[in-house]
Amino acid sequence: MSETLDPVGARILDLIQTDASLSVAEIAERVGLSSSPCWRRIKRLEEEGIIQRRVTILDKEKLGLTFEVYCTVKLSLPTKQNLDTFEKAVFAWPEVVQCATVTGAADYELRIVTRDMHAFDDFLRDKMLALGLVSNIESRIVIRSVKNSTAAPLGLVTPYLAPTRADRAA
Repeated sequence: MSETLDPVGARILDLIQTDASLSVAEIAERVGLSSSPCWRRIKRLEEEGIIQRRVTILDKEKLGLTFEVYCTVKLSLPTKQNLDTFEKAVFAWPEVVQCATVTGAADYELRIVTRDMHAFDDFLRDKMLALGLVSNIESRIVIRSVKNSTAAPLGLVTPYLAPTRADRAA
């Protein structure tokens, strides 16, 4: 789909992924369109699946969710059935905020967010290990998050417009 993404479309995406609360009128003004064509572009990007959903990013620390861990998980027997069972369980566990299948000695890399070490231990014992599928878990506790972005690197897809003065002031 990137071949259909022109600089104005990329600029719209950049604005939306930075602040999904912007109105169509605000986006249109920042990209130099009137509201109707801007709205049609946004709708097309949604229909093409480029815009999957719009979310609100919460401050986990203010919510008391200050314990973050990266876990490398190896299944005892990585059969299709076991992989499917593990992945289905991951979707049901709210503590797992990211999960990826990976290459190498492990099967999965998980990012887990919870209240504290005790809640993490409960998660490991009562959920992950209770499945009976895991042979090894290597956990790395996050000391400090250096960069945490949800933004897609649009500059790698298409050159897009540099931020305007209005954007920098906002």
